Amino acid sequence: MSPEITKHNGKAQKSPLRSMPPPSSFTPVTPHLAISPTVSVVVPAMNEAENLPHVFATIPQWVDEIVLVDGNSVDDTVAVAKRLRPNVKIVTQTGKGKGDALSAGFAACTSDIIVMIDADGSTDGREIISFVGALVTGADFVKGSRYAAGGGSDDLTLNRRLGNKVLTGIVNVMYKTSYTDLCYGYNAFWARHLDVLDLDCDGFEVETLMNVRAAKAGLKVHEVPSHERNRIHGESNLRAVRDGFRVLKTILKEWRRQPSDPQPEPTATPAADRGVA
Repeated sequence: MSPEITKHNGKAQKSPLRSMPPPSSFTPVTPHLAISPTVSVVVPAMNEAENLPHVFATIPQWVDEIVLVDGNSVDDTVAVAKRLRPNVKIVTQTGKGKGDALSAGFAACTSDIIVMIDADGSTDGREIISFVGALVTGADFVKGSRYAAGGGSDDLTLNRRLGNKVLTGIVNVMYKTSYTDLCYGYNAFWARHLDVLDLDCDGFEVETLMNVRAAKAGLKVHEVPSHERNRIHGESNLRAVRDGFRVLKTILKEWRRQPSDPQPEPTATPAADRGVA
């Protein structure tokens, strides 16, 4: 193992590197790549039985835990999820709305990293490796962007595109961020930052709330390109004007809220020992 070289009084000194975790603690991703942290994927779903076969097929087998939050579906959403992944963790939502569902799902996760995707087929589970890769190389919070190089969308209407651009610009000015895509539901973060995010909203404004609170807390936020696809079956509950005003209200409300302090990295798994092998 190569030593770590530091300088003291102008002279180079060598100190041994911290040991890597044992091979058994890494999860194989490809024959040449493995990751040490465990990964949970949260899928909020309501009446998405027809879409789940496609969605679950894109989630990598190396993901440690899938948490499906069922919004009291009247179709076979839960049965289909159990058939596709017998070890899926089912959480029954007691409230309403996407924000409430994600909060319940996050609370049920047991992994080091939490990834949130949609159950309608619009987010591609094969992109999870990009989010996890950014986290294990130094990011605290990773957000997907349809506007980053390599990203895109098959589903953005003109109204949604303009609204997202305006709201993203407002956040960038108010919170000194450089986001390219505010209202997108594909995000991932270290579970230890759940207290910082402190979700307390019900609707689609949840993505904006997470992005703003991550920035206010000083988390290292990284964007990765993501391609949004059309919903496969069914109709979306998103309403551009109504939800746009809720997002704007959230942005302004957060301006007056004191940020929470982020949790330090656990000493049991130093940053140098986490990541790609």
